[in-house]
Amino acid sequence: MNLKPFDINGKFQAIELGSALRHHAVRGAWVTVLAQGLVFAAQLVSTVFLARLLMPSDFGLVAMVTTFSLVLMSFGQNGYAEAVMQREEMDRYLASNLFWITSGAGFFLAIGFAAAGPLMARFYGDRHVVKVAAAISITIFLSSISVVHVALLKRALRFSVTSAIEIISTVISVVVSILLALAGWGYWALVAALIVRPIVQSLGAWSQCRWLPSLPRRVAGTTSVVRFAMNVYGRFSFNYTTRNTDNLLVGWRFGSAQLGFYKKAYDIFLLPANQLLIPVSDVVLSTLSRLERGSAEYRRYFLHGLSILAFVGLGAGAVLTLVGRDMIRLLLGEKWGPAGYIFTFFGPGIGIMLIYSASGLIHLSLGRADRWFRWVVLEFGVTFLLFCLGLRWGPIGIASAWSISFWILFIPAFWYAGKPIHFGVGPVLAIVGKYILASALAGGASAAIIHETSFLLSAPGVLGALERIVTTSLLFAILYVGAIIIFHGGPEPLYRFARLLPEMLQGKRSRQGSPTPDAHRISETADPDAQAVPEEVP
Repeated sequence: MNLKPFDINGKFQAIELGSALRHHAVRGAWVTVLAQGLVFAAQLVSTVFLARLLMPSDFGLVAMVTTFSLVLMSFGQNGYAEAVMQREEMDRYLASNLFWITSGAGFFLAIGFAAAGPLMARFYGDRHVVKVAAAISITIFLSSISVVHVALLKRALRFSVTSAIEIISTVISVVVSILLALAGWGYWALVAALIVRPIVQSLGAWSQCRWLPSLPRRVAGTTSVVRFAMNVYGRFSFNYTTRNTDNLLVGWRFGSAQLGFYKKAYDIFLLPANQLLIPVSDVVLSTLSRLERGSAEYRRYFLHGLSILAFVGLGAGAVLTLVGRDMIRLLLGEKWGPAGYIFTFFGPGIGIMLIYSASGLIHLSLGRADRWFRWVVLEFGVTFLLFCLGLRWGPIGIASAWSISFWILFIPAFWYAGKPIHFGVGPVLAIVGKYILASALAGGASAAIIHETSFLLSAPGVLGALERIVTTSLLFAILYVGAIIIFHGGPEPLYRFARLLPEMLQGKRSRQGSPTPDAHRISETADPDAQAVPEEVP
């Protein structure tokens, strides 16, 4: 059924979950991961076709522009969306103010971005950037008008709805891009897909969240929400700058073709995060925000999730490192060989990137976006320094800098994030240390065995690549699971993961109470530094 988020008094209609909170969290995580898998399948089809229909320089040209546009397109999605989900109380008037803030900002940012096209073209030395920037500027505004509607759906735990919107928008954009590429549109096929996706997302969000914003008015809490959102967006902007300075440097120094190779390798580097961390982050944030901050239950829930993330993420990272070159050759074709070579330098950072990124959920669940922002300023400094040191070695030097940065920062990141509730890094190291050791030993042993028996796996072409991928993955899986059992003194981590599957597959059997005002969250904490967004009159 379509969501009517507010009652007749204008208050958000919450559902009292009680003991069913864990069930809803697991179900929400399962739905979003499943949906992300379908999105990935659609994107994979798009990649396979477009990589053969377009040139690396086409992808590089679009990446030159999106390096700048995505940070503006995320103005509302990173900050105001989290504020809507995390805030203890929400009414239609506050939501309306947030809608006009995000959509208004999106409109003016879009105009400014289009006007900056000639500057970007001069920076990159490519005249095509001007037209591409003007077209992509539309996505900035289109993305801003659905931010609050999507956030309200997630606040109401309608993750199946938001996932369906994501799937449909992705599939339609993929179909459009492939058809236009077949018609010979070149890089414009990629630009069209970027425009179509937020159009479909906005239509879906507005149709499923039946709420029309009222005119802006003076509402208690608007200033505090804006302050919270700007801290989150400030953190995102620094983080985004850190994570896209590489595209900027590669495009500026080595041109669109090399940027195309580098960008494909980087996209596969981010694949585990897109499939594991991003889909469940909203579910984890919503759940942690409902628990007493710093409590044993809060710690247990977070560490339990971190253990599963480490188990899957470190395994996926190691096996992708081993088979990445063949996988890229298989999916994209022989002309993308340089991307496969670059990816081997990204590989060692995949697993630790996932673990490191989870530290941000602690900041958000405590309502301490300000601390997260300060941390990302430090992260930017460290990563940018590593980029500068690695630039002399070209794209492989930048890829190596990424991997090294996560290994340097992940322990300090958890220490700083957990400091307000005295979380400490000891429990984190106790959880992830064994998985790190297991993945390293299994990966090293697999590489040595494959190297010694390479004469058995030397078939050329597609069949040879597929043979090496399957053989290496199976060998690693056996060694990795065996190492985990040895280091944990038994198969308990495997049982823990397996016990989640039946719960993920269950129907919606949780007990739901009648709609009530949004009083289901725990609003008080003993730590004054860990409070949620305070109420105040602007």
